[in-house]
Amino acid sequence: MTVNDDSFTNWMHREEIAESMIPIIGKLHREQDVNVLLHSRSLVNKSVVSILKTHRFARQIAGEELSVTETMPFLKALTTLDLGPSQIDIGMLAATYRSDGRGLSVEEFTAEAVAGATGDNKIERRASRDVVLYGFGRIGRLIARLLIEKAGSGNGLRLRAIVVRKGSGQDIVKRASLLRRDSIHGQFQGTITVDEANNKIIANGNEIQVIYSDDPTTVDYTAYGIKDAILIDNTGRWRDREGLSKHLQPGIGKVVLTAPGKGDVPNIVHGVNHDTVKPDERILSCASCTTNAIVPPLKAMADEYGVLRGHVETVHSYTNDQNLLDNYHGSDRRGRSAALNMVITETGAASAVAKALPELKAPITGSSIRVPVPDVSIAILSLRLERETTREEVLDYLRNVSLASPLKRQIDFISAPDAVSSDFIGSRHASIVDAGATKVDGDNAILYLWYDNEFGYSCQVIRVVQHVSGVEYPTYPAPAV
Repeated sequence: MTVNDDSFTNWMHREEIAESMIPIIGKLHREQDVNVLLHSRSLVNKSVVSILKTHRFARQIAGEELSVTETMPFLKALTTLDLGPSQIDIGMLAATYRSDGRGLSVEEFTAEAVAGATGDNKIERRASRDVVLYGFGRIGRLIARLLIEKAGSGNGLRLRAIVVRKGSGQDIVKRASLLRRDSIHGQFQGTITVDEANNKIIANGNEIQVIYSDDPTTVDYTAYGIKDAILIDNTGRWRDREGLSKHLQPGIGKVVLTAPGKGDVPNIVHGVNHDTVKPDERILSCASCTTNAIVPPLKAMADEYGVLRGHVETVHSYTNDQNLLDNYHGSDRRGRSAALNMVITETGAASAVAKALPELKAPITGSSIRVPVPDVSIAILSLRLERETTREEVLDYLRNVSLASPLKRQIDFISAPDAVSSDFIGSRHASIVDAGATKVDGDNAILYLWYDNEFGYSCQVIRVVQHVSGVEYPTYPAPAV
C-alpha cells in the first residue's frame, strides 16, 4: 500500500467516525438541550466534512490537530450521563484530559468535568422565550437565521414575529426570498415556505408572523399570542430610552437595540459586561460591531499588561447607509460611491469603550475608513502598555485566551500566513486575532483584529438576548478565570 493509500484510508476512517457523531450530537441537542462544542465552535447541525474541518482547525490555535478519534470517546461518555441544559466542549475535554495525570478513565474524567450539569446539579429546561424582530434588514435576517438554527431543542429562544413597513407588490414573498438566499452568507440551511393569506413565513417548521406597521405604538403583540417577548430593534431609528420605550407595548417584556445606545441606555458587549445587566432592565443596547470587536481583546490586554492609552483604526466594509453611486448624503463623504472609493468616516467605537469597560481609564481614540468589500472588517488596535513584553509572550497569551478563558467565545486566533478578509465570513466570534500581523516593541503592541461585522456581531446579539432571557446555559469544562 502506498503512502497516499494510507492517507486516504485514514481519511475514510475519520469520515466514518464523524458520520457516527452526527446522530449523537443531534440527540443530545434535541432531547437534553446540550450544545456540543469543539473549541467554542458548535457541532450541532454540521456536516461530516464540517466536523472534520473544525477538528483540523484546532491546530491553528492549539498548535496541533485534534482528531475525531480523540474526541469521540468523550462524546460517547456524555451519552451515559444524566445531563441537563448546557454547552459542553469536547475539544476542551480532550485537551484537559491529556494533561491530567491522575489515571482516570475517559468516562470518569468526563463525569467529573461536567458534574455541574448532571444529576441534582443540573438546571431545569426552561420554557421558550418569545422573540420579535423589529426591522428585517441585513442584521435582522442573520439574527432570524440564528434563532431558527437554535430552535431545534424546542426550548430557548423562539422567533415569533417580524415587524416591517409594508412594501409594494409581493412584500412577504420578497422578504422570504431575502431570508432564503444571501449573496454573502449563502443559502438558508433548511426550507422556507410562505403563507400569504395569513402573512406568515414558515422556516424549518417555525411559524413567523409578519406584522405590518409604521408605528411601534400601534402594535398589540398579545393579539398574535405573543407574551413577555424580547423585541430586537434592527432599524437603529431610535437610540435613546424615550424612543426605544415605544416598543414596550402589550406582549413585549424587553427591548434590545442592535446599534450603540444613547443617554442612559446600557451598551452591552457579551463576555465583558453582560453580567452587569440588572434583572429589571427593560431596555439595552448591544453597542456596535466594532465595539464588540475591540472591547474583548482590549479587556484581555488590560487585564494582563495594563493599558495607558490606545488608538483604533477600523478598515470597515461598506454598509447600506452609503451610496452605491455618488449621490446626496447627509454625512460628509458617505455620499461618494461605496463600491469605488475608500471613504474616511467617523466611528463611535472608541468612545463606546467607556460604557462597556468603565474600569479602563486609558484614553482610546478612533477613526474609520470604509472600503469596497461587502463584509468583514479589520480593527487595528494600537496600545501603549504599562509594562514591556514580547511578541511571543503576547501571542501565547492571546492564544490561551481564545482557548480557555471566559472570552473564548468572543476572541478567536489564527496563525495562517495567507489569511484575508473573506476567510472570516461566517465567523461567530466578535473578533479574530491575526497572529502573523501582530507587532510588539517593548511597551507598544499593535493587534490586527478581523471581524465579520454582520454575522459575528449577530452572534453577539443572540448571546446577549440569551443571557437576559435566562436561557444562556453554562459551559463545561468551565473556562479558566
